[in-house]
Amino acid sequence: MMDTLLKLFSFLGLAATPMEAHEATMQTKTLRKPDYAVHEMIVHRWSPRSMSGETISDKELNQLFEAARWAPSSYNSQPWVFIYAKRDTNQWGPLFDLMADFNKEWTKNAAVLVVVVSRDTFAHNAEPSRTHSFDTGAAWQNLALQGSHMGLVIHGMSGFDYDKAKKSLNVPDGYTVEAMFAIGKPGKTEDLPEYMREMEKPSDRNKVEQFAFEGSFKE
Repeated sequence: MMDTLLKLFSFLGLAATPMEAHEATMQTKTLRKPDYAVHEMIVHRWSPRSMSGETISDKELNQLFEAARWAPSSYNSQPWVFIYAKRDTNQWGPLFDLMADFNKEWTKNAAVLVVVVSRDTFAHNAEPSRTHSFDTGAAWQNLALQGSHMGLVIHGMSGFDYDKAKKSLNVPDGYTVEAMFAIGKPGKTEDLPEYMREMEKPSDRNKVEQFAFEGSFKE
């Protein structure tokens, strides 16, 4: 089994820490049990914080953005924009400085930081789009699932200064800053601050009957 994983990670260009990624996948399989059959990639995607500090290639990064590219959107408007910075570059500091101290503690070992922005209007007629955030979320989910498939850590967050991001990243009026996320190769849980280690496990989800209602809304 491990020989197969090593070959897979080598093929994907992720040979640095296959063991950590394998262990994370095994952990989700232990803690997460779907009630109905769905693709295992959906069930076993989660958001760890431990990352190794290693870089990822431009090819890997563009694979993630390619996945986002194919998300659905109203009128095919594709309102999403991803502003990114790779570690050890001049662009890293401005994005890193946007985050709350809690997020800085673990994202310091990320390979890439990304700010997600959406266009508030349709591209074809400049009319307001009610679904620009919804559509951009679909693009993010595509990217997150692709990253999970590649054995990468993809962790979204809201703990950053939205107003500062809009100003410092030159986001024009008519665009909304939605979220941030970090990308990296899997690291070791013990390298996280001690108080974070207990959180480093896949979370469960509500049951289908708690959010899917036939006919009308229910509390």
